[in-house]
Amino acid sequence: MDLISNLALGFGVAFTPINLMYAFIGCVLGTLIGVLPGIGPVATIAMLLPATYALPPVSALIMLAGIYYGAQYGGSTTAILVNLPGESSSVVTVLDGYQMARQGRAGPALAAAGIGSFFAGTVGTLILAAFAPPLTELAFKFGPWEYFSLMVLGLIGAVVLASGSLVKAIAMILLGLLLGLVGTDVNSGVARFSFDIPELTDGIGFVVIAMGVFGYGEIITNLSKPEDEREVFTAKVSGLMPTKEDFKRMVPAVLRGTALGSALGILPGGGALLAAFAAYTLEKKTKLQPGEVPFGKGNIRGVAAPEAANNAGAQTSFIPLLTLGIPPNAVMALMVGAMTIHNIQPGPQVMTNNPQLFWGLIASMWIGNLMLVILNLPLIGIWIKLLSVPYRLLFPSIVLFCAIGVYSTNNNTFDIWMVAIFGFIGYLFTKLGCEPAPLLLGFILGPMMEEHLRRALLLARGDWSQFVTRPLSAGLLAVAAILIVIVLLPAVKNKREEAFVED
Repeated sequence: MDLISNLALGFGVAFTPINLMYAFIGCVLGTLIGVLPGIGPVATIAMLLPATYALPPVSALIMLAGIYYGAQYGGSTTAILVNLPGESSSVVTVLDGYQMARQGRAGPALAAAGIGSFFAGTVGTLILAAFAPPLTELAFKFGPWEYFSLMVLGLIGAVVLASGSLVKAIAMILLGLLLGLVGTDVNSGVARFSFDIPELTDGIGFVVIAMGVFGYGEIITNLSKPEDEREVFTAKVSGLMPTKEDFKRMVPAVLRGTALGSALGILPGGGALLAAFAAYTLEKKTKLQPGEVPFGKGNIRGVAAPEAANNAGAQTSFIPLLTLGIPPNAVMALMVGAMTIHNIQPGPQVMTNNPQLFWGLIASMWIGNLMLVILNLPLIGIWIKLLSVPYRLLFPSIVLFCAIGVYSTNNNTFDIWMVAIFGFIGYLFTKLGCEPAPLLLGFILGPMMEEHLRRALLLARGDWSQFVTRPLSAGLLAVAAILIVIVLLPAVKNKREEAFVED
């Protein structure tokens, strides 16, 4: 009964006109940036963080959450119609979705993506509502030792589950941890790594790094590509409804994708991208039915499963953020930033001290998913027209918007120069094949890890053994050690590399 009364409270908050409006704005923006290639949810949320200062905390978080799961929907539209994944988690949707579009079946492909996304989003929201309270109860048993061990596990999980090279992922996390050390030492009040630059004594701003590496970094990367690399598919979309046969194949694929995405979304470093890859790999391993099109040639299961998985993963990745205060991926790290801006301490206290925010956010996700189905399927024509906006008009406006946003946070021109520097660094990361998301996680978790480590050592009078003698802390460190061992096994290493490469 508690769950029903909590959800009733949440829907009461989410159904107020102002929150419905911001949920709608978030969903529209999310779809828009999902459709436009090269502008991901991380970059958009980073750009909009300063704009949320003036909003009530609940409305701000509802809008940012809408941008995140809205981008998962929008990314599939361009993946299917233009062979261009608007969002990284839509990379695998391209493989079969575009082939279906070329065969004149763009309608069923888009419907499969929309229906799968809505079902998975609804299930993900229910899982979040059901599992968040017990996890929050557990979180109250955590001391500084357990929090430190949990963050170690989170960072190792992010390394293990990051696509690409393990060494590069570790390097990015370490760089994030080092950047987090810049500023004034909380205990002694001494400036560290500030190089006598007064502006650095407060540390490097979170918005500065996020906007630079993701916003400007992606813009420079896109501008470095020739314009003729875009292939525009202008066929009209007719007949949205999948056939009876399509439904028969789609439904089990959506269920499998939802289950897999829900589980992987909770893991640190997981979220939508990993869920989509894993779901597609699982479908390829499932036997083809008689008369079924092979994968990569327009199989509807290759669209439905990854789309369901990435939406379920997007919803359940809120669980560790809202219950433990640990961001499992880059977007959730930005949500921590948004909460901090509004003086909300992410973690188990959110649910007890601010139930309106907690349950309002959960209820808004369900409303948002419904809005997205209504927005995406009938308005496909409008979203396709957006693709004709030339880059030369799109990018200057984003650069200007970023600059205004960064300047407005501290009224400081130094921050604008810092964003430009981090933009160039972000471009170098892309060229070197480094994924910038672990850097953001390291930067967010670094100061928190340091604080918990020092607090734990102060309480234990310098005794390190308490990290392994306390059962919860020892268990978390053991899981982290097992993860390292597993990922170093040759068989797992090869499989891991295969999982992120599509033929």
